[in-house]
Amino acid sequence: MERLHNIQCFLLDMDGTFYLGENLIPGSLEFIDRVKQTGRDFLFLTNNSSHNALFYVERLKRMGLEVGREKILTSGEATAAMLTKRFPGKRAFVLGNRFLMEEMEEAGVQIDQASPDIAVIGYDTTLTYAKMTAVCDFVRAGLPYIATHPDYNCPTETGFAPDIGAIIAFIKASTGREPDEIVGKPYFGIVEAALRRTGRRLEECAMVGDRLYTDIETGNRNGMLSILVMSGETTSEMLADSPIRPGLTFDRLCGMNEYL
Repeated sequence: MERLHNIQCFLLDMDGTFYLGENLIPGSLEFIDRVKQTGRDFLFLTNNSSHNALFYVERLKRMGLEVGREKILTSGEATAAMLTKRFPGKRAFVLGNRFLMEEMEEAGVQIDQASPDIAVIGYDTTLTYAKMTAVCDFVRAGLPYIATHPDYNCPTETGFAPDIGAIIAFIKASTGREPDEIVGKPYFGIVEAALRRTGRRLEECAMVGDRLYTDIETGNRNGMLSILVMSGETTSEMLADSPIRPGLTFDRLCGMNEYL
């Protein structure tokens, strides 16, 4: 547990790590209190680009945690930041709902659904066949093609809903192309945005989450301590069978309290 001593900022997954659906995971608030008491920091990281930071501010408030939007980083925000840096002044076709559109516009990304320079896709809960046809046309034409995150499914209270990974598969089947860049976990784009947001270095941060292939892989491939919590998706059997190995494992967030 000595590896926790030098950690100054915890990058926290949300669903399955801090809460499950609308229910707070026991001990989550106590973990945040302990982080604050020891002079450490935290930032929530979510791959879900169908909601913006203010949505999560309200959700956390209902669960007893009041934070500003600066404590939440979505893959949509990270993608918008990347676009303004890498494609300044370029017009973007955006496959996404109003929350993703708002994040893009707030960051200064110019949205053009008719004559874009780049194609950007998110987890679009307002998806239509007309939108899919349009994005495939732009991707097939060779425009730079960016995805907010790679998840195949999004957990819901009744099971799973097809996430952006299914959309990526649809686009590949039609155009033969995969995204030129993916921003969200486990890729570096969202990590880079998190480091800018917190002012921390990689070695000062730990990535904490319940998914091996996104959360734990984020830490492993980007040089951070990875911490698995067994409060969400990953079971003991899944962990035993996976080649992705966490640096540390706890039943839930508050299991770390005594070591901080």
